[in-house]
Amino acid sequence: MNKGHILVVEDERDISDLLKLQLTTSGYEVTVVDHGTKALEFIQAPLSERVVKNPIGLYILDRMLPGTDGLEICKFLRMYKETKDQPILMVTALTKPEQIVEGLDAGADDYINKPFDINVLTARVRSLFRRSVQRSHTAVNSDVIKLGALELDTTQCQVSLDHKQIDLTLSEYKLMVAFMHQPGKVLTRNQLVEFIQDGPVHVTDRTIDTHIFGLRKKLGSASEVIETIRGIGYRVKNDI
Repeated sequence: MNKGHILVVEDERDISDLLKLQLTTSGYEVTVVDHGTKALEFIQAPLSERVVKNPIGLYILDRMLPGTDGLEICKFLRMYKETKDQPILMVTALTKPEQIVEGLDAGADDYINKPFDINVLTARVRSLFRRSVQRSHTAVNSDVIKLGALELDTTQCQVSLDHKQIDLTLSEYKLMVAFMHQPGKVLTRNQLVEFIQDGPVHVTDRTIDTHIFGLRKKLGSASEVIETIRGIGYRVKNDI
């Protein structure tokens, strides 16, 4: 059974061969491109003109590529109508927190460092495909989103825990909207700043930390649902 089609953009042959073998064995269809500019050409080509006809369901991008680098490909995928909601896993030898933040800010859903454990990478792929299905379901049923005992009602602008409404500030509510629409995805402080910024009021990354502190306090027993990713940002667990 084909679990999905993955485009691997990786210029190191030993790594791309390993990825293709592992992911194919795991039931995925895999297409490999070894050059950034060629990858963009492939992505933009009409499906009818491709050698491989099945649409791509997930992208694995090396960050440092010949031609167009992985960051630029990632940004393009997020701007291109056909790919803006598809999951992206960035693979790179760049391990500094600020470099990881750059990748996530560019639009990557997840980030794994080289050298990586192939079984961990495969688990990340499975998780991203699951989240993609959840996002599709959320898009169809976007008025009310449930995550364990938490419930977000976007028509009433309310968040409830165990059917009891939580009294949130506007910024706290906006943060919950961002988190619950993308459970499991790491959101950087910069992304969260953009999400809650409104009018002339200046929001900083430290302001985000303050809002998260207040939000956790109000969530009480459910506060651990919001995870801190040190040096990068926050995410809401998708397995509560």
